[in-house]
Amino acid sequence: MARPAVSYRALALGADARAVGVIAGVYALLPLFAAVPLGRRTDHGRCAPLLPVGVVLIAAGCGLSGTADSLTAMAAWSGVMGLGHLSFVIGAQSLVARQSAPADQDRNFGHFTVGASLGQLIGPIAAGQLVSGHDGALARTSAAALFVAAVVAACSFSSLWRIEHHRLDRAAGWAKEPAEASPARRVPVFRILRTRGVASGIFISLAVLSATDVLTAYLPVVGEQRAIPPAVVGLLLSLRAAATVACRLVMTPMIRVLGRTVLMTVSCLGAGLLCAAVALPVPAWALGVLLAALGFCLGVGQPLSMTTVVQAAPDQARSTALALRLTGNRLGQVAAPASAGLLAGLAGTAAPFVMLGVLLLASAAIAVRPLRRAPGAATLPAARGPGCGPGARRSAVSGRGGPGQETPARTDPEEPTP
Repeated sequence: MARPAVSYRALALGADARAVGVIAGVYALLPLFAAVPLGRRTDHGRCAPLLPVGVVLIAAGCGLSGTADSLTAMAAWSGVMGLGHLSFVIGAQSLVARQSAPADQDRNFGHFTVGASLGQLIGPIAAGQLVSGHDGALARTSAAALFVAAVVAACSFSSLWRIEHHRLDRAAGWAKEPAEASPARRVPVFRILRTRGVASGIFISLAVLSATDVLTAYLPVVGEQRAIPPAVVGLLLSLRAAATVACRLVMTPMIRVLGRTVLMTVSCLGAGLLCAAVALPVPAWALGVLLAALGFCLGVGQPLSMTTVVQAAPDQARSTALALRLTGNRLGQVAAPASAGLLAGLAGTAAPFVMLGVLLLASAAIAVRPLRRAPGAATLPAARGPGCGPGARRSAVSGRGGPGQETPARTDPEEPTP
């Protein structure tokens, strides 16, 4: 709800398109400096405290944006919102990773991202119903939308109690306790990025999120050029989001049939081709079919890249690796729209979609590398067994064998994975 409401509030204060872009950029840029420190703190402590901190910052940013009377204040509170979102997501993703058995991480991350997709589906519609620009009411209605967004964010406090379990399941061979039980060794960021599977997972996540953001920003422009009414454009964007939710609900059986590596490769390849096809001058109904298929393909990248990064990263740096993944996402949210705007100005509105197609095809080439590297290795659909000890290799999405590549594993119930 807050993201479009912030833009409308800025417009009511006299912002032009450039100022709106700067305010949106502060949301993405400011938290970059806090991502790695927050990840390191979570690696050697509890995850749960970051969640209420994030909610407080999000709610405060929304409420204070509704009272802001200058663009400078709007940019500052947008940055507060972005920092709150980063804190919440690092804590929540780390919680899912830490409290999920290896075989359940794909499913649990999929369910986690279903919640995010539902918010992205419902929130903009709710904001659109609240915001009205008729009779000079934009300033008042956009502020009301931001106040409601603050209240909605605060409602999440009802589900933030006792969500982190402090126990160890030795029989299954995986940990359900905070990382302070293990030695607090700081793993250098460069070593995390060099671990096989981490950088590729970050790039795939960046490509998928960039495609989603640019598609949302530029589809109204395409609709204007093709005489598609704004209401139909909004319906098309909702159709894309609904297809993403549907994909994540059936992702576990797809992994079971295809395997993680093949699924990531096929989804990125399909998304790249479909993104390029959006640039074609097709009627609205055909555009709807393309966007539904594109939304389904884009639903795979985010949850599976989380699993790839978590299981590939060193044991003592999983939250830091997730923070680096979010840093890559934020960089993509800044760089992709800027590049798309430059290309659109030089070559027309079709150019950004071709750019996204190329980016997604590159991510497909990266996703398939484990299969090319070890053609004789078996690629399992998902991790079927328990986690292995700190000194053993991990299976299914191994940090040494690449995402989706099976490696030998040693099972020792007395040495659970942290």
